[in-house]
Amino acid sequence: MRFYLFILLFCGSLCAQTNYPKDFFRAPLDIPMQLSGNFGELRPNHFHAGFDLKTQQKEGLEVHAVADGYVSRIKISTFGNGKTIYITHSNGYTSVYGHLQRATDSIEDFIKKTHYKEKSFEIEIFLKPGELVVKKGQIIAHSGNTGASEGPHLHFEFRDNITENIINPMLFGFDTYIKDTKKPMISSIYVYPLDKQTTVNQSKRPLLLNLLLQKDGTYLADQVVANGKIGFGLNTFDYDDVSFNKNGVYKVQSFYNGMPNFGYQFDTYSFDEMRYINALIDYSRYKKTQQRVQKLFMRNPYKLSIIKSDKSNGNLAVTPNLTSVYRIEVSDFFGNQTVVSIPMKYESLATIIAEEPIASKYFIKANNDGDFTKENMSVFFPAGTFYDDFYLNFDVKNDTLFLHDDTVPAHSNFTISIEDNKYTEAQRDKLFIAAIYSNKISYISTYRKDNVFMAKTKTLGKFALVLDTIGPIITIAKSIEGKWISEKSNIQLTISDGLSGIKSYNGYLNGNWVLFEYDNKTKKITHNFSDGIVAEGANELKIIVMDNMGNSTIFETHFFRSQKNKN
Repeated sequence: MRFYLFILLFCGSLCAQTNYPKDFFRAPLDIPMQLSGNFGELRPNHFHAGFDLKTQQKEGLEVHAVADGYVSRIKISTFGNGKTIYITHSNGYTSVYGHLQRATDSIEDFIKKTHYKEKSFEIEIFLKPGELVVKKGQIIAHSGNTGASEGPHLHFEFRDNITENIINPMLFGFDTYIKDTKKPMISSIYVYPLDKQTTVNQSKRPLLLNLLLQKDGTYLADQVVANGKIGFGLNTFDYDDVSFNKNGVYKVQSFYNGMPNFGYQFDTYSFDEMRYINALIDYSRYKKTQQRVQKLFMRNPYKLSIIKSDKSNGNLAVTPNLTSVYRIEVSDFFGNQTVVSIPMKYESLATIIAEEPIASKYFIKANNDGDFTKENMSVFFPAGTFYDDFYLNFDVKNDTLFLHDDTVPAHSNFTISIEDNKYTEAQRDKLFIAAIYSNKISYISTYRKDNVFMAKTKTLGKFALVLDTIGPIITIAKSIEGKWISEKSNIQLTISDGLSGIKSYNGYLNGNWVLFEYDNKTKKITHNFSDGIVAEGANELKIIVMDNMGNSTIFETHFFRSQKNKN
């Protein structure tokens, strides 16, 4: 009786759902829905927050409000979701539309006025009910490729108005727009020894298990022979019937001798939980192979709300005189399921594959502070910076701090400090701490006290002080100096900086600030003459670009343009 009660409570807590409205919202696009990314899909440092909807490999498709509401927020960014509109609805939810090319009508007018009011391309606006009201089906924008988008598409989300948690659009009836009869795919299963005493199939390192397809459509893995604590991980993905993209799975559940052991289901979670993806996956394997193996255990428990586990946290104790079976069930939202069974038994066999050698003398305890110093460089790790204990490689050579490598994930910021006794006081104003990746310099926001420089980061690797006295570079593909450019609809330039990176840029026509939109992917800034700032006849253009260390570059030119007979 207790066994069945435990299963009921465990599965109930994992599967319990709010009754989300299923007929309230329409699709944001008029074309058939195809996904290039789904909710919960595994991405760098985060779970995907919504749907990526294909837009037929082009920009400019009409984007519709999915229900009545009001525009509650507008964010224009060079990174992330780029140009984004948020619409708050009366039923307690907000819909989000990202990577837009531009908004339409009164929304676009409002955005343009704000750009000029704030004299900035990057803006964030919070609006009140009644300021920009929209109706269900109203065209609010055109789809694009702005921000960190890797190709034209619409990023679409739902959020809870109170908690701001993100919610799987499938729960709002969007599953009716998609056909999926395909089972999830499991490309690999790994078994992990979880302590120094344990040997698994004569190995003290994680092992790949072979899978054999059974007549009933399930899979049987190699038998696991172990003598202590072990855990499992899997690499899995899903296809639907029309998109042909590898998407994330909806639900993973493991059972140990028939009892629910460890599982997660992608219904809803908060943005604060996003980075826990690096605890869920085998991060080291991902950095080395780009393979995201999802671990079905926690060495050190972490607070990812989608995970439901028994008291073992997925750490399985293989004991003598007991033959066990471990089962993994992987499901998509439509109920298609793939099952793997893994037979297990206790036996202490000779070790053939030894542990990886440890060269470091520095040991990090994840739940304790860590403070390490050598020569003029130091690093401080607050408790909770890392998910698990590990041996840290720490050294200083040739004015460079070698701080392990990025195969170990940090959940929160740690502090690097470098004392300088080399540069003059004037030069120190142009110094910053840089992360160095394959000899490429990456700026980290740096502050200093006297001759000590400090920076916070979440990534291990190589670090050094870098002097930047060089201004950014501004170029134009084809000179417009002294030319009539009446036929052109815009002016476009390229801006770049090879050291500390661009902090700000501003453009002026005839002494007046004008909007230049920035595309981070191409490094181009563009001013559209449709803004109505350009003068009839002669015009003076001035561009000022500043990097993060205060070095600036000015580009100036003049041109002629006629506005007459322009549509």
